[in-house]
Amino acid sequence: MKTSIAVRWSGPLLTGILCCVSFLASAQDCSIFYPLKEGVKLEYTLYGNKDKVEGVQTQEITGVETTSEGLQAQMHISFRDEKGKDVYEMDYGFLCAGDVVRIDFQSLMSGPMLQQNPEMEAEITGTDIEWPNNLSVGQELPDANVSMKMNMGGINMNMEMDISARKVERKETVTTAAGTFDCFVVYSETRSKMMMANQTFPSRTWLAEGVGMVRNESYNKNGKLTARMELTAVSR
Repeated sequence: MKTSIAVRWSGPLLTGILCCVSFLASAQDCSIFYPLKEGVKLEYTLYGNKDKVEGVQTQEITGVETTSEGLQAQMHISFRDEKGKDVYEMDYGFLCAGDVVRIDFQSLMSGPMLQQNPEMEAEITGTDIEWPNNLSVGQELPDANVSMKMNMGGINMNMEMDISARKVERKETVTTAAGTFDCFVVYSETRSKMMMANQTFPSRTWLAEGVGMVRNESYNKNGKLTARMELTAVSR
């Protein structure tokens, strides 16, 4: 799916926006790794350097409907910092069609990334993030990207973000505060380019059937762990 939209935002910037990309799960036949039931809520704890808690993210399915394309769902995300202060809220959509879930990468990126400036305008184009039901070790997954043309008080800026090298590395058992899960481990690389800055950040996601994202780890260019997010509570 490719789109081009003009939008306006307000609110603070979220550090580590890509941690918002969660991979939840459902007993529904359409999706193994996304919930298709209104009211499902997952809680993730974000840890920074030296395992310090930096905040808690809550994700909740707020609506599901059948369309001509497939099952369309809406996700609401909120984030509180380590002091319990509300930092941001946002919504994004995803579509389950056949055996693939497609995340609306544009709506995911357009929230916290640009909420810092209420006067900002942007045109956003890109391709969705795809997650098939039939994951297997060694499988390569499609790339995703988003491009933003931003205008801030007459100043034009461009930003590009690409997620590539997506591959299922292995299966692994992971234990968190929410339980013990058998997971697929998926590696990817995120490249961001804005003005003269061009950076690439590797990451890994632990994904379990019936739950979704259990853990996400981000690394610097040298492979050193810089942040992780873990599932700490589930309510259905």
